[in-house]
Amino acid sequence: MVVLVEPNILEVVCSLKRTTALYYRFIIKNTLKLPNINRLELFENQQKTQPFKLDTWCSSAVPVPVQVLSTLGSLATEREIGVRSCISQQTISRTMPAVCAAIKVLSAQYIRFPFNDAQQTVIKRGFYEIAGFPNVTGAIDCTHMRLKPLSMNDYAHINCKNYHSIDVQIICNAKLSLLNVVARWPGGMHDTFIMQNSSVGTRLQEGALQGQSHLLGDNGYPLSDYLVTPLANPATEQERRFNGAHICTRATVERCIGLLKWRCRCLGSAGETLLYTLRKVCDMVLACGVLHNIAQTNQVPFKELQPDEPMQREL
Repeated sequence: MVVLVEPNILEVVCSLKRTTALYYRFIIKNTLKLPNINRLELFENQQKTQPFKLDTWCSSAVPVPVQVLSTLGSLATEREIGVRSCISQQTISRTMPAVCAAIKVLSAQYIRFPFNDAQQTVIKRGFYEIAGFPNVTGAIDCTHMRLKPLSMNDYAHINCKNYHSIDVQIICNAKLSLLNVVARWPGGMHDTFIMQNSSVGTRLQEGALQGQSHLLGDNGYPLSDYLVTPLANPATEQERRFNGAHICTRATVERCIGLLKWRCRCLGSAGETLLYTLRKVCDMVLACGVLHNIAQTNQVPFKELQPDEPMQREL
């Protein structure tokens, strides 16, 4: 039985079949504030995804609602949920990767780049309303998720800031919803390499965007038919206006990344290291992307973040 109470509180009461009736009861601060229908969808998807269910010979296997809700609490609050949920932290550490892998399956449904004209028209209108920059179908950037060193000689994951990470590509629309997330490349890889070797990048190179449609990126990307970067040395008033509109419009992706890390504190909003294997971290990033888009679709309120605004650890 799942009981949802108060807008900001998620109360779960789960009865387990044992010799005597036992109840897991915990209250999680629900930063994501997912509507009831979306929580039920996550429960059902976890149940349908058999390979990701926790195998156990015990009669007290952790119910799917508890697995999902404890994972949501861990992803959103960056706190240890085990003590408050009457579940050991070891159990949560075991079930959370499985739940993230199950949620990741939904990424094809919730994170999709628009290649048809109707969807592109809506996105272009949203970007144009920011600073008058026309024909923008997405803003692109990469962000680092800090990792523990995978081995003594793991140099591929050392990024330009001299710590281990994966470099995650993000493309978003003007409403801060994710259009594309690529979470598999080492932190030492260049943003351009990641874009060119992604599924979206491959299709863009093949001419999938019709007309004058393009992405906006910073100077770390090369100028191309499908990706517009700011001018390196603007000399005229028109060039300075172009750069101003470009910077203002492209800042959308920086705000999107900030919001994603604010909603899902597990992604290192305060510079923490993710203490999971590489595959589990990648699954976690995609799962957080799915949850972020669900929240955006349902217009869940959020704190407005400025680009590069530091996010303090929740006390």
